[in-house]
Amino acid sequence: MNNFPEINTYRLRLRQIRNSDIYSLIKYCNNEKIADQIINIPYPYGEADAIYRMNFVIQGFKNKERYVFAITFNDKDELIGEIGLHLDKINNSAQFGYWIAEPFWGKGIATEALTAILKFGFETLNLNKIYATHYPDNLSSGKVMLNNKMIKEAEMKEHYKINNSYRNVIQYRLTNAEYKDLNAATK
Repeated sequence: MNNFPEINTYRLRLRQIRNSDIYSLIKYCNNEKIADQIINIPYPYGEADAIYRMNFVIQGFKNKERYVFAITFNDKDELIGEIGLHLDKINNSAQFGYWIAEPFWGKGIATEALTAILKFGFETLNLNKIYATHYPDNLSSGKVMLNNKMIKEAEMKEHYKINNSYRNVIQYRLTNAEYKDLNAATK
């Protein structure tokens, strides 16, 4: 896939991140509540962080290592979050990650975006497995995964070292066969 895909849902447009998104990245990522839950978002978050992020995302797509989408509403092009797949080509799997700007929490945006990303991962990229982790205190992320019928797979103790302390994570998964079974059951 040479051109970055665009995905449309009922309310959302998932598109390639652009230089014009730098202001929104700074505006929304400069939030301690987001930085506490996302391992690669520092706090405070400034212009240098946004530029680094843009280069990371663009290079990842060029290298076919990741697809990171800007989340926008269909009727407004402002970035309000990101969702992405980080590919493991050897195992034909991907880890997804996302964040949503705080003013948009609790509106089902992450659930809707994840539904689209799972479809893209399994039906377009033909992945065998998609998984994700969240910190145990971030119950909302777990709910997003459960809303998409993902299966709790493990609780990994002291999995990440952040600021000289260790954090547990809970991992959810969906395999291609499980995804197909879910879609067959809803038809």
